[in-house]
Amino acid sequence: MNFVEELTWRGMLHTIMPGTEEMLNKGMASGYIGFDPTADSLHVGHLTQIMTLIHFQRAGHKPFALVGGATGMVGDPSGKSAERNLLSEDVLQHNLEAVKAQLTRFLDFDSGMNSAEMVNNYDWFKNFTFLDFIRDVGKHITVNYMMAKDSVKKRLEGDTGMSFTEFTYQLVQGYDFYYLWKHHNCTIQMGGSDQWGNIVTGTEFIRRKDAGEAFALTTQLIKKADGTKFGKTESGAVWLDPERTSPYQFYQFWLNTTDVDAKAYIRIFTLYDRAVIEAWEAEHDAAPHTRILQKALAKDITIRVHSEAQYEKAIKSTDFMFGSVGIEFLNELSNEEVLELFSGVPNFNLPLADLQAGVNISDLLAVKTSIFPSKGEAKKTIAGGGVSINREKVATVDDVYSTSVLINNKFVVAQKGKKNYFLIVVE
Repeated sequence: MNFVEELTWRGMLHTIMPGTEEMLNKGMASGYIGFDPTADSLHVGHLTQIMTLIHFQRAGHKPFALVGGATGMVGDPSGKSAERNLLSEDVLQHNLEAVKAQLTRFLDFDSGMNSAEMVNNYDWFKNFTFLDFIRDVGKHITVNYMMAKDSVKKRLEGDTGMSFTEFTYQLVQGYDFYYLWKHHNCTIQMGGSDQWGNIVTGTEFIRRKDAGEAFALTTQLIKKADGTKFGKTESGAVWLDPERTSPYQFYQFWLNTTDVDAKAYIRIFTLYDRAVIEAWEAEHDAAPHTRILQKALAKDITIRVHSEAQYEKAIKSTDFMFGSVGIEFLNELSNEEVLELFSGVPNFNLPLADLQAGVNISDLLAVKTSIFPSKGEAKKTIAGGGVSINREKVATVDDVYSTSVLINNKFVVAQKGKKNYFLIVVE
């Protein structure tokens, strides 16, 4: 597989340094991408770079994942990002271990010569003194060079200067590339297009310090077709950790992708080959309502990030919400999974003592909860056959419910019509 050609047809390639493709075509090369351990999980915003390393390895090359233990301790050098705060050593170490564990799900660390490797820049910076840094790094990259490289970006942001921390941070990133080039034969650094300046600082440092040659490649920054930020929902980032974003919510994120975005994302975020994707695109254009691209996209990513079992559970959860799976399915879920499943619908709390004493249906719907604005409206809808409890239609306005109705000894599911769900949490 030709790595550059693969990224190109998938719409991932943004910028490539002259000579890079020729170097890669000569045989196995080593290259790296850096990941900041700012949290104890990666999120879908990191997937483009993860996919880049996957394709790099599948093309026969050796991928390095640099986890920035040293740079993570700096935080955001500009001071503008609330997502990259200064971290304590204990928190940072916890994050590093979590990120490492996640990366092992995507890359093959036991494939012989091109096995993936993880490195931590703290390992070579922990004993690196400030004087060492000035002597071995600072004198090779001038302030004028850094300012010229960064000037366009700075002018666009209305900032005419660079802080000492920012300057040092970019030198550190340049030295990372040099270290991996020197000690691990990494000849190419990859990253998002916003990292181009930092990457070429590294190639320039390698040239100036050791008269060496190194290369660079960047990928497109992913945005939604409407221009909004990819990977964000109303509840925040979509994480790879199931404790932060459940597999069901993760699956739904991809399933709800627009038609336009699905055509881009299925190329970028899945491992389906070109012929398969183009066939699905043709089917999708002929019958968009089948959502074949969204389903294939959500399936591939959910299985690779979580597991096939979690994917199957996400499918069942989706089918349950559309009424094609019975109420008994909820007994297969943990309490946390039930709450996640119903996180997008109105939830109400009810004391266990109320159910133990028995609750009339109209009181349950309009007094103990506010599913209906009044008992009169609740009774009217019940009389018309429009209310269900745990998927069973309420027979009369005189029905009384007790603890026997509880699911998992904790939940009651109410429906107004077929599509309007409400979850009653009993404690």
